[in-house]
Amino acid sequence: MILLDGKKTSQEIKDEIAKEVQKVSEKTGKKPHLAVVLVGNNGASVTYVNAKLKDCKEVGFDSTLVKLSETISEKELLEEVHKLNEDDAVDGYIVQLPLPKHIDEQKVIMAIDPEKDVDGFHPQNLGRMALNLPTFLPATPMGIIDLLDRYNIETGGKHCVVIGRSHIVGLPASILMGRNAYPGNATVTLTHSRTTNLKELLNEADIIIAALGKPNFVTADMVKDGVVIIDVGTTRVVDKSKKSGHRLVGDVDFEKVAEKASYITPVPGGVGPMTRVSLLKNTLMAARRK
Repeated sequence: MILLDGKKTSQEIKDEIAKEVQKVSEKTGKKPHLAVVLVGNNGASVTYVNAKLKDCKEVGFDSTLVKLSETISEKELLEEVHKLNEDDAVDGYIVQLPLPKHIDEQKVIMAIDPEKDVDGFHPQNLGRMALNLPTFLPATPMGIIDLLDRYNIETGGKHCVVIGRSHIVGLPASILMGRNAYPGNATVTLTHSRTTNLKELLNEADIIIAALGKPNFVTADMVKDGVVIIDVGTTRVVDKSKKSGHRLVGDVDFEKVAEKASYITPVPGGVGPMTRVSLLKNTLMAARRK
């Protein structure tokens, strides 16, 4: 079994980005600039946003945090989005999800300028991705693709089962794995809560991308020997032995499944760091376009 080390791989990519940033800033006199909109004080979101800002500093980006109250109205948030659309100093930005329940997330995503949508969630960018055209790819699926690429994992002709059909991970990951490219050219089965023969499909899978948010859902009896496991799940569970009082658990029963897998991502330290570095890649692309 080989561990797909997202922490190590993302650091390699960050080192490459830092060199590119130096070239871009020498040529243009400007550093790539990422802005992050954070609404409220969701613990996981705050931790994630702080990590993103730290990443920006590490590679030489400029960054801006737009921190807003949880009680902000949808109209006021859309006004902030409009300001960022018009701000020439900002190359790309994200609105950290989830948003408070009184705000329509899709309406906010639709309001983001597709040219600055470095999360890759706007329908225009998702459509370009589906057509295999150059665009901003959603960060987590891009991170998965980069991880498979960096470890030279064969995907052509393989059966890839994706668990979960969210527009953030599952659906775009299924499209990227099925595209005519490497990594890609897999035969993809997209499964979800209505799939009736999930265990049977998983037992046939050469590659499993688990993105459903249920800790330890995929067990050893569901997978075959030699399977490649990409575990996107990150559920916080109580653990009083930890200083934080919790630990992160993936969608896959790591200890048991690892005994059968040829490659597997850890949680944490697998897909998470790759997601963050993908955001940097998209921001660098946005800066180059300008």
